[in-house]
Amino acid sequence: MQNQYLIRRLVEAALYMKKLTPDIENEINIELTRLGYISDVDYEALELLMSEMDAGRIKLVSTH
Repeated sequence: MQNQYLIRRLVEAALYMKKLTPDIENEINIELTRLGYISDVDYEALELLMSEMDAGRIKLVSTH
C-alpha cells in the first residue's frame, strides 16, 4: 500500500521535534526519488519546513 503524503508526515515529525534529523531528511529524499514528482500537499509542507528552518525555529542536526 502506497503511503499518501508521506513527505508531509515526515515534515510534521520534524516540526514536532523542532529539528530535521538525517533520518527524516533521508526519508524525504528517498520518497522524492521514488515518486519522481511532488504533490501540492507535500510541496507546501516542504515550503513550510524550509521557512521554519530559515527563521531558526527548526534546527538541522547531524549524526554525530
